[in-house]
Amino acid sequence: MVDRAKLLRHLAKQRSVLESRYRAFDAEELLAPCTTSEDPGGKDWTPKDHLAHLLRIEEAFLGMARLTVEGDTAPIKIPGSSFEERLAAVHRANEAHIADHADRSVEELLDLLADAREATVAFIDQLSDEQLALDMPGAPWGDGTIAGVLHANSLHEMQHIAWVDEGLAAR
Repeated sequence: MVDRAKLLRHLAKQRSVLESRYRAFDAEELLAPCTTSEDPGGKDWTPKDHLAHLLRIEEAFLGMARLTVEGDTAPIKIPGSSFEERLAAVHRANEAHIADHADRSVEELLDLLADAREATVAFIDQLSDEQLALDMPGAPWGDGTIAGVLHANSLHEMQHIAWVDEGLAAR
């Protein structure tokens, strides 16, 4: 399990990298298609779309962590009976979330992400080390503990920055 201090340092560092990178984009880059949607019916994603997606994941991981602490034995609420069905549901939900946030500016999305990260950090601060080490049933992220899943979220952010940069470079 990732220890508390390392987790908090990593979350802060990676978020700083994300914010700096997004503030460095020019207006044209932010709205340029850079990656293909993983939903067959979805549109190509822009850097701004990736940012909206990252907000969804920050909120979702925090929600799953809260449910785990509350004793929920199935905190990952993704519909479907097979891996393929659950993955398709995730991709559809990503597209819906991006569409719901299409009218928001990058600054608004960064503010919402800051609020979500503040909530994540506040949640971590209220947990004991034993609670941070709780296994999140069904979690395929990190080491499967609450701390590991929350740590995986920051790695997820860095992966999206790499995909955005690769996609923009290929244009």
